[in-house]
Amino acid sequence: MEKNLQLHLQEVLFASSDKAESKAISKLVREGKIRKIAPKLYTPNLTDAPENIVRRNIFLILGRLYPKAVISHRSAFEFKPTPGGHIFLTYTYTKNISLPGITVHLLQGKGGMPEDTPFIEGLFLARQERAFLENMQVSKRGGEESKTLPQSVIEDKLEMIIRTNGENAVNEIRDRAKALAVELDMQPEYERLNKLISALLATHPSNILTSQLAVARAFGYPYDPMRLELFESLFAALQSQTYPSFPDQNTTLASYRNFAFFESYFSNYIEGTEFELKDAKSIIETNQPLPARNEDSHDILGTFYIVSNREEMKRTPSSADELFDLLQSRHRVMLSARQDKMPGMFKSQNNRAGNTHFVDFNLVRGTLMKGFEFYRALQHPFTRAVFMMFMVSETHPFNDGNGRIARIMMNAELTCAAESKIIVPTVFRNDYLLALRKLSRQHKPDAYIRAMLKVWQFSATLYGEDADAMELALRQANAFADPEENVLNWGNVIA
Repeated sequence: MEKNLQLHLQEVLFASSDKAESKAISKLVREGKIRKIAPKLYTPNLTDAPENIVRRNIFLILGRLYPKAVISHRSAFEFKPTPGGHIFLTYTYTKNISLPGITVHLLQGKGGMPEDTPFIEGLFLARQERAFLENMQVSKRGGEESKTLPQSVIEDKLEMIIRTNGENAVNEIRDRAKALAVELDMQPEYERLNKLISALLATHPSNILTSQLAVARAFGYPYDPMRLELFESLFAALQSQTYPSFPDQNTTLASYRNFAFFESYFSNYIEGTEFELKDAKSIIETNQPLPARNEDSHDILGTFYIVSNREEMKRTPSSADELFDLLQSRHRVMLSARQDKMPGMFKSQNNRAGNTHFVDFNLVRGTLMKGFEFYRALQHPFTRAVFMMFMVSETHPFNDGNGRIARIMMNAELTCAAESKIIVPTVFRNDYLLALRKLSRQHKPDAYIRAMLKVWQFSATLYGEDADAMELALRQANAFADPEENVLNWGNVIA
C-alpha cells in the first residue's frame, strides 16, 4: 500500500518490469485513479491535457525512457523543445518517437561521456564543445525539425563567448572540440567549426560568416563612434593643460581606511543608496548589513572592501584585457548581493537614464578598447584618473553600479601614483553631474576638468587617523548638505 501511495504522489508514473509495481499501476488504472497518456507512461493528474503534463516533466520522462541519452544538437543550446515540440537526443539508435505534444528525435551516436553534464534520471547534457560540433552537422530537414541551429545563430553564440569572456575562451572551446572530434568521429564538423572561429577572430576570411554581429566581430571589436569623438575631445583638453600634484597624506592603514569610509559613503549616496552616517558606520564597523536594507548595506560594504584595500587600489590596467578584468572583478565584489544585476558581467541588453542612451551592449568592449588607446597615452595621474572615470561612466558597461565602479577606477589611478584620492561629496553632486552632462552632450570638457580639479584639491585636505576630525572637516565644508541649498564651503580652490 505504501508503494502504491508513493507512485500516486508523482505526476508521471512509468510502466515497470517489477511485477508488484506493474500490478499496483494496473489496479490504479482500473480504479480510475491514474490514466495512461502514452506507451509506458501514466499520470494521476486526471484534469490537465496530456501534452501539458509531458512538457512539464519532459526531462524526467526522457531520462527514464532513454537512460544515458544525451540532450544534444540544437536542444543542448535551447534546453527545451522547440515551439513546435521537437527535441533531439543522442542515443543508441535512430528513431522518431511521438509523445503527447512532443516529438523526440533519437539520433544514433555516443551516449553520455565523462565531460558531459549529468542530468535528471541518468540523462546527460552535451558539453559546450560537443554541442557546437553536433550543430556543424548537415541536417536533411529545415526549420524546427532540423537537428541543427542555423549557422547565424551558432556564429552569434560564438561571438557572445568572445564578447563576454574573451578570445581565450573560444580558443579553449576549439581546442577541446578538436580532441573530441577524434573521439566522436566528427573531423569534418570540427573543420567547419574551426573555420567559423578563425573567421570571427580575423585569422580566416570572413566571407563564410552570415551573422551581422559575427561579421562586425571579424573586422575587429565594433565600437561606438560617437563616444570615440567624446574621448578624443577630453583627451585633447587634458593634454593641453598642466596639472598640480596632491600627494596622498593618508599613508597609514588607519588613515587610508578613514578616507575609504567616506569615499564609499558618498559614492553610494550620490547614486541614491542613502544612509544616515551613523548607520553606515555601524555597517562598516560590524561588517553586518542592516536587516531591513540588506542589499543597500552590501553595496556600502562591497565598495568599502575595495577602496579600503591599498594593494587592490594600486592595480591599474596595462592592456585592454586587464581593463576588462579589473572592471569585472571589482564590480563582482561591489554588487555581490545583487545577483539580479549580474555582478561582474558586462550588460547583455541596453540601458539608459532618462533620455540618455548609453553604449549599445554589443559595442561595450570595442568602445572601451578604443578609449583605452587614449588613456594609455596620458601621463599625469590626474589626467589618467579623470579620463578613466569618464570613459567607464560614459560607456556604462554594466546593468548597474556604473558610477561607483567608474569612481573606483579613477581613484585606483591616483592611489597607484601615490596621489590623493577624490571624494565627490553630496553637496557637490549637481556640479559633478552637470559637468559630466556638459561633456557628454555638448562635447565641452572644460567644466568637467575644472570640477574634478576642485574636488581633488578639496579631497587632498582630508587626512589623518582621527575619523571624527575628518568628519568634522567634511561637515564644516557642507559636504553632507543638500546640493540644492548649499555649496562646497571651501575657498582655497584652483581657478
